[in-house]
Amino acid sequence: MFEVREGEVRLAADPGVAAGDGRVVFIGRIRSPWTDRSTCPKNMSAARATGRPAELVVDESYRLGLDGLDGVSHIVILTWLHHSPRDLIVQKPRHAAAARGVFALRSPARPNPVGLHVARLVALDRAAGTLTLDAIDVLDGTPVIDIKPYLPSIDAFPDAVRPTADGPA
Repeated sequence: MFEVREGEVRLAADPGVAAGDGRVVFIGRIRSPWTDRSTCPKNMSAARATGRPAELVVDESYRLGLDGLDGVSHIVILTWLHHSPRDLIVQKPRHAAAARGVFALRSPARPNPVGLHVARLVALDRAAGTLTLDAIDVLDGTPVIDIKPYLPSIDAFPDAVRPTADGPA
């Protein structure tokens, strides 16, 4: 279980047990070298630094959806971070001086634990439903919600900024 750090706040009720209106289906699973949270890279940059590739395996009934993905260099993968707590609304990352709201963080602990990953598509075997990725920052067996092509003309924002420890950059 996740321990609450100083400055963190949990929701009164766990959203994971509340009735929802979404009917999310898993279209596949990730095969990664990471089987334990303590050794799993914290982000895609750290995952790439390990030099360890991964695979995304699409369930058979969804494999026709891979048509047209040939030639795409990068994909956006949405995962369901099924081991993450869903009731932590204010968090204090180990590296941060102060706690912040979950929507100001990239933490996997959130009301709907959706992971967002941009990976290089190294190889695609449509018949087997296997997408070989340069890296991934999730545990082996993580469910996949969706795959989208990464489009640099739409998805990249060269003028984007990120906050520093003292506030906006």
